[in-house]
Amino acid sequence: MASIAPPTAAGRVRPRLGVVKFASCDGCQLSLLDMQDDVLALAERIDIVEFPEASSSRSAGPYDLLLVEGSVSTPDQAEEIKRMRAQARMLVTIGACAETGGVQALRNWMSLAEVAGTVYPRPADIDSLEHATPVSEHVNVDLELPGCPVSTVQLREVVASVLLGRRPQLPNEAVCLDCKRRGITCVLVTGTDHCLGPVTRTGCGALCPSVGRGCFGCFGPRENANPIGLASGGRPADPAARELPMLPIPLFTAWAEAWRESARPAAATDEDPTDARH
Repeated sequence: MASIAPPTAAGRVRPRLGVVKFASCDGCQLSLLDMQDDVLALAERIDIVEFPEASSSRSAGPYDLLLVEGSVSTPDQAEEIKRMRAQARMLVTIGACAETGGVQALRNWMSLAEVAGTVYPRPADIDSLEHATPVSEHVNVDLELPGCPVSTVQLREVVASVLLGRRPQLPNEAVCLDCKRRGITCVLVTGTDHCLGPVTRTGCGALCPSVGRGCFGCFGPRENANPIGLASGGRPADPAARELPMLPIPLFTAWAEAWRESARPAAATDEDPTDARH
């Protein structure tokens, strides 16, 4: 992973940070602002040259570090992310929308005409890509930070590691391990709710299980996730089956490659969603 030298020497030009968004709710940018005093400390080490959520000052680059929120959903966005990639020494996506397509990627199992006709009075005026896609389907991404929204702890770790020139230490554990450490009763064991905790990356602090609700995958699939195995209770499952009633739909990360089939809505057509392209 690329790194940025710490700006400690006198007279050294400070690193330039850009924070931008595409199709999203702005929640991950707000997570950065929620760091409050840490943001002020960060501003003493780097130049925040592009952050429309926080400042009217704008910059087209170049950027030493570019944080990108949101999925790519329009032709203009597809071109803009390429331009930004060319201006960024290091590009990090923040949040489920940028990493997996987000909740708006649920439309990927339907035709654009069907979706636009349902939502807009003049669908012909809508200039949108057929599918909402992750940033990584358009440009090279140096690091992906999951979550809906991202964890402020993990976001702080990423920015600090970039400044210090080291690899960020991010967990790749299942949510279940957070439940064990916190003494949270397993909703799967008690039969309280269906839960994606065994196949979802930790980062939220097991927020939903802590209030008796099953995890629905905000931080995306963990490494080697087997959602079909979870849905079948460990028994061999028919890979052609479209309905897996033991699994909730991971609304925010449904287009993640590891569980596109298990998350596929029951009303979807027989078209293979993994063949979808922007």
